[in-house]
Amino acid sequence: MSETPLDRLLQIMARLRDPETGCPWDLEQTFATIAPHTIEEAYEVADAIAKGDMAHLKDELGDLLFQVVFYAQMAREEGHFDFQDIAAAVAEKMLRRHPHVFGDAEIGSAEAQTRAWEETKAAERAAKGQEEQGALAGVALALPALTRALKLQKRAGRVGFDWAEAHQVLDKIEEEIAELRHEIDEGAPSDRLEDEIGDVLFACVNLARKLDLDPEGALRRTNAKFERRFRHIEARLAAQNRSPKDASLDEMEALWVEAKLAERQ
Repeated sequence: MSETPLDRLLQIMARLRDPETGCPWDLEQTFATIAPHTIEEAYEVADAIAKGDMAHLKDELGDLLFQVVFYAQMAREEGHFDFQDIAAAVAEKMLRRHPHVFGDAEIGSAEAQTRAWEETKAAERAAKGQEEQGALAGVALALPALTRALKLQKRAGRVGFDWAEAHQVLDKIEEEIAELRHEIDEGAPSDRLEDEIGDVLFACVNLARKLDLDPEGALRRTNAKFERRFRHIEARLAAQNRSPKDASLDEMEALWVEAKLAERQ
């Protein structure tokens, strides 16, 4: 049987980690040192998807796959598991969590499947004897804060701790902003201001959830919009041999509005 691309990749990784002939950098790595690279690669995958760049996406998915191969090689060296164990475990998990596809269960909607998925995950945690229990169990601490807030709110909402309508969340946002304004006026210390700003952000995430929007995606869109408009300001000023630090705020605001109007045409 001919060698598959995955077989070749696994062999390359083993060679990179060879104690005698491997790469010094690869040999120095641990699970902890590789983890930040994995997070970065996942974001680069998301960036390629947002840009609709399929060639770039292929490359980034390859980089993300290489992260898994790296972990698998280190785990194999320590006698824990290997790549085949990872693949087998996730295959069994997908079979177990899709009984409506691979079994006799009937699930009629994506929403019902999401509930069933979470119930299965909770049952799996209980079967493993994991200490953390309850509706919020298993929401990873390492997630980006907006994403983790969304997951926490979804979990709480599934057991009835939720606003009925989006307008109620708008009222909550106004309440939180009023509290933040009060703390600013009172000259509150930074930890209290941080608490209040956190409350505002958490409420904004809740509003996005009630509108069936992804807050992380919404903020990425706004970041991109800000970049476009600010670069417009820079370009218009550069045409006058000037930079933003040479312009007044009113000038830059006018150019910002100009960029905004141009986007709408």
